[in-house]
Amino acid sequence: MKKLPTLLVILSCITLIACSKGQEINGHSIKTAYKSVKVLKERLPPENRIEFEVSFWTIRDSIKNDSDFLEAVGGKKPQEIIVLGKSVYDQRKASGFAAYEKYTSWEDMIAKFGKERSDQGKGKVVKEDARDRANDVLYNPSSPSR
Repeated sequence: MKKLPTLLVILSCITLIACSKGQEINGHSIKTAYKSVKVLKERLPPENRIEFEVSFWTIRDSIKNDSDFLEAVGGKKPQEIIVLGKSVYDQRKASGFAAYEKYTSWEDMIAKFGKERSDQGKGKVVKEDARDRANDVLYNPSSPSR
């Protein structure tokens, strides 16, 4: 009977330790890092998601070696990733990185990415195929009888 309270205390401690890392990127492997970024992005407020995602991929683009990249992002919280991403942008912009020439600032780049993301779903026109109309099971009184 004395073992039950001890077991409960141990389980509680393990749970608290596991939960404390829930807001950090898991840097054990590239796969776990990508999964944790996906989960973290979904937990962020909508206005911070794009900045976090752009920051993460900016860092990834600047650090090609997997182990160096995991060391740089592992254990970091979303705000730390955003700060690191912004510093990478500033360094690359100052050195004349060609991809950043079209942006005046970090905020301008984030705003343009946000606009592109919101415009992605617009303008898509779904064309109805004639075969789909022929196989339609809904009643339409104006269609010719079958």
